[in-house]
This record gives sequence, C-alpha cells and structure tokens, in this order.
Amino acid sequence: MGKLAIHGGAPVREHTLPYGRQWLDEEDIGAVVEVLRSAWLTTGPNVAEFERLFAEKVGTNEAVAVSNGTAALHAAVHALGISPGDEVIVPAMTFAATANAVIYEGGTPVFADVDADTLLLDASAAEALITPRTKAIVAVDYTGQPCDYDALRSIVSKHALSLAADACHALGGAYNGRPVGSIADLSTFSFHPVKHVTTGEGGMIATDDADLAQRMRVFRNHGITTDHREREKQGSWFYEMVRLGYNYRLTDIQCALGISQLRKLTTWVKRRQEIAQAYDTAFADTPAVEPLRVRQGVSHAYHLYVVRFDLSQLQASRAELFAALRAEGIGVNVHYIPVHLHPFYQERFGTGPGLCPVAEQAYEEIVSLPMFPRMDDRDVEDVVTAVRKVLEVYRK
Repeated sequence: MGKLAIHGGAPVREHTLPYGRQWLDEEDIGAVVEVLRSAWLTTGPNVAEFERLFAEKVGTNEAVAVSNGTAALHAAVHALGISPGDEVIVPAMTFAATANAVIYEGGTPVFADVDADTLLLDASAAEALITPRTKAIVAVDYTGQPCDYDALRSIVSKHALSLAADACHALGGAYNGRPVGSIADLSTFSFHPVKHVTTGEGGMIATDDADLAQRMRVFRNHGITTDHREREKQGSWFYEMVRLGYNYRLTDIQCALGISQLRKLTTWVKRRQEIAQAYDTAFADTPAVEPLRVRQGVSHAYHLYVVRFDLSQLQASRAELFAALRAEGIGVNVHYIPVHLHPFYQERFGTGPGLCPVAEQAYEEIVSLPMFPRMDDRDVEDVVTAVRKVLEVYRK
C-alpha cells in the first residue's frame, strides 16, 4: 500500500477525520434562536420539556437536566447518599469523572477490573470487592454497550446496594429490549459534542424514583428548593437553602438544542451501527486487529468503536501505531488510561499497576477509530485503508 505518511509517504487523507464530531442543522439553529428571542434563557420552560422528552425516550418517570456529564455523576452520587467512609465500586476502564464524583461527596472509589472481551465491568470482580462499607456499584456502559445488568442487579439485591449506570456512552442503546437509562436505579448521560446528541455541554440523570429526582433538582440549584421561574409563577421572593448544593443548571438555550437533537437520536444511532458493521466486516479478515466483542441481547449505541491491536504480531507499540494512523489523516484516540493509574489516585489512594491487570493490558493495545453519524462510506473506507496500510508495514 506504499510508504507510510509518517515515513514521508502520501497520507490516506489530506484532512484529518476526527474520532467524533457533532452534527448541527438549521432546525437546531432555529430552536436556539427562538429561545434567544424569548423571555427565558435559563430556568425556563425548555428545561422541563427537555426533561420530559428525555424521560420518555429512555423509558423512565423522571429525568433531571444538569450542566454536564460530570455534574450528572455528582448529582447521582449525592442523591444516593454517599458520604465519608462509604465505598463505591467503579470499573478501572472509564473516564476519571466516574470515580471523581464519588470523591466529591467524600466517598472512596474502589476499582474493579473489566471483562477482557468487552472491557465492561466484570460483575464477579465487582462482587469480590464488596465490604461492609460498600454502598453502591457504578456500571459504565463503555463504548456504548450496556453492561451485564442481570448479573449486577442480582449482586446489588443480595448485598442491599444501589446500582448506578454511567451511561454517557450509551444513549439510544438497549439491554434485553429495555432502553439504556431505565435499567439501573439512576443512569447518567452526557451531551458533550462527541456524544449521541449535544447541548454544547450538558448532562442528564434518568430515574423512576421521584424522591431521588427531587433531591437532584435541589442539588443542581444551590440546594435551594425553588428556582426563579417557580417563584415568579408564585409571585414570591422567598426561598430556602435546605442542603449544600451547586449551580449545575442547564440553560433553556441548551435545552432547546437538546430537544431538537433528540428527535434525530434513533436515526443517528442506526448510522453508528451501520458504520460499526462495516468496520466489523472489514476487520474480520485483517490480522492483528480485533474489535471488542458485542454481547448477545444488547443493542450497542457505539459512542466509540474500539479495537485492540495484537502487538505480538507487530513490530510496533500502540504509541507507534497511533502516531502512524494520525499521520495518515485518521484522528484516532485512546479511551482510556485506567483511572487507578492516574497520579492523583496513586498518590491519594495508593493504587497502581497490578491492581486491575485486564484493564491495564487492554490500555496498552486499544485505539478508538472515528465513529460519528455524519461519516459517509468513503470516510469509513479511508479508516479501513489506513489501518490496513499501517498494519501491513509493521507486521512481523
């Protein structure tokens, strides 16, 4: 296939294809402009409408909008009553915010290893870590594939724990016919631009528990029981702060964009699945590259498409493969450095190499390929061509 671009050859693509990108159209722009011309830019009617439509989409009674995905995790941990001395089990293979949110409320994250084939939380590994101080398990739907919720629900029921889902990768996915968002006690979502729908920044927590939802609504509003719009409707100035909260509100501007984006979710998830199928087919006979396994009974939402490189067949490290693919114009990424390997966690909690060996081994081999619904078939072909080109040069 010719000389690699990193060695002076012609790249597969002249302009880099990113691993993720938002898709905004005139309908989205119009929805935002309409709010800009209205009386309410925040704490207005679009917030409640976005929450209602989102809850309907994921099959829950309640949804609580917040300023970003990390705020969603923090609100969920708060609602579950995590406090100093409590332990919360989280997978090692996730973004740092999953574990950070536990610390925000004074709890201690305990890192469980992942399944080698899917990189989802290993339920048996999680159960082995349960102590009298354990209060909850946070499952992460890594890449957009739902975890083994039957196994996890059995574990939390047996040990009287709460089950939260970091579903930031999995909006639009399903587990045994149930929409992601309706399976755990609380499910958190992100509306960052690379996610399935975007509000610029934003997040949501879905739940069937009205008390938990109300607790999170107070939490996102400084711990105050009413917001400005509610007081305006009542003709009142009076408010009470009943607990310590934060300003985690999502604006009407962002919620209007979210409402418009949500209408396209089903179509966009279908396109992500089509892209994944094209990758699966292309790499089925490509040595040294292995996509993550998809479990039976799930509908994968494909926020990410992650492959593992078999380095035993190659004369290059993952870092060298990453650099070579970038040089070819393919904006690959890596998701994630296992959280327990970050300096903060090693220094504060004494974690380090060897704690979660499956996640650590996977980290040395994984790369996220471009995956977003606006990719066309030529984009997909370019990714496949670049991967094959790089592997051909580095094959032993």
